Amino acid sequence: MTLVLLYVSTFILFLGIDFLGLGTVVKPVFERQIGHLMLENFRLLPAFCFYAFYVAVLLWFVSLPAIAQDKNLLWVIGNAALLGAMAYGTYEFTSLAVMKDWTWSMVITDVTWGTSITALSAVAGVWATRMLT
Repeated sequence: MTLVLLYVSTFILFLGIDFLGLGTVVKPVFERQIGHLMLENFRLLPAFCFYAFYVAVLLWFVSLPAIAQDKNLLWVIGNAALLGAMAYGTYEFTSLAVMKDWTWSMVITDVTWGTSITALSAVAGVWATRMLT
């Protein structure tokens, strides 16, 4: 039951925060740079696949060890931020290296966002799970 609670709480937090942030933080930067390449409406299935897999990996490498080994929340924040920076950085720096219209402002915005949302959702998921179990 702990695993289900941890996954669901982290998933909902990540999805909710990202939904708000994409529209207000990330999307405007991307629209200025590559708006002509963006879809009017995002594709739901690939987005869902990313969120489901990303949260599962976050739990595997950060949240489950934190709960099993009784790690403090600063450990969770640091390790989740590192995972987020690596994941979002992989996409952004690769895109910057190979895409014609990719910019440093897009990289900085998205890597900062991905690092922050990963850390926040992991620590909130671990905290909520500890409080409810």
